[in-house]
Amino acid sequence: MKKIGVLFGQENTFPGALVEKINSMEIDGLTAEFVHVGGVHLGVPSGYDAIVDRISHDMPFYRAYLKNAILNGTQVINNPFWWSADDKFFNYALAEKLGVAVPRTVLLPHKDFPPDINAQSLRNLEYPLDWEGIFDYVKFPAFLKPHDGGGWRDVFHVHNPGEFFHAYHQTRDLCMTLQAAVNFKEYFRCYVVGQSEVRIMAYDPKRPHSERYVMGPNTADPKLLKRVEKDALTLCKALGYDLNTVEFAVEDGIPYAIDFMNPAPDADLHSVGRESFDWIVDAVATLAVKKAKASDKVMSGMNWSAFLSGTTVEKKAAPKKAAAKKAVAKKAAKKKD
Repeated sequence: MKKIGVLFGQENTFPGALVEKINSMEIDGLTAEFVHVGGVHLGVPSGYDAIVDRISHDMPFYRAYLKNAILNGTQVINNPFWWSADDKFFNYALAEKLGVAVPRTVLLPHKDFPPDINAQSLRNLEYPLDWEGIFDYVKFPAFLKPHDGGGWRDVFHVHNPGEFFHAYHQTRDLCMTLQAAVNFKEYFRCYVVGQSEVRIMAYDPKRPHSERYVMGPNTADPKLLKRVEKDALTLCKALGYDLNTVEFAVEDGIPYAIDFMNPAPDADLHSVGRESFDWIVDAVATLAVKKAKASDKVMSGMNWSAFLSGTTVEKKAAPKKAAAKKAVAKKAAKKKD
């Protein structure tokens, strides 16, 4: 019996709906359930052929559990090795290399440095920073935000150097980016599943969190939507994410990729609405079943590149006993001769 597990935290609508959907598909020899885990024994399989991960970004124990599960044959959505290696500044740099539009962005040193860092640790760091040059490049208004954050935590909208420094002094030892604000007329949040399926949702980040998804038909220019879909797929394929949301802010007809490191994206019925909720449940259920069926494959190599790419190969079939017995018989016959 193949088994799919859902690993989650405070969510109330999506995990249960996903388990129910997979089980309602009535696939012979396959079942879904919530993951149950205690102390993790080194090198022991998890018992799941596939796991949909919704929480390991907030809980290091789960992240370590999932890495061990992958080494022992479990397919995980999303790959926890990518989660560990990724950050938003790298994503912006990657997008630019791929030809996807991104706002002007600068990575900044920590305001307060991590413990055990002193003046000798900073001998490679320019001091004082060329703040004027940074501001001239990015320009205001801008957003100051963590280089690997999420959930709009520690994000500041700044309009001038004074506001910037007031915000920067509140960032503790976080590594931050300063990014040009996009004066958008349209904004989209896109579900991307399996690096192939895309659902484009109108979204308004200026509204309260509970009202940001704009319900109703999408009336945007079809050519614009086609480019948004193409860019969303380009980013997720390059990053190796099987489940993600990609956000685009549109200015002068150009969709700028704003946020695309969301491998456990919001999928709550009460925020995304019934149509998008049903779409994401169906799409992830289909993907999880596909991953579970591929769990008979093994990692192609025990190295970081294989872990990141999730590259697998078919397991080699064990030699048949009959063939082995035949070989032994032939060897014995030769000895008699």
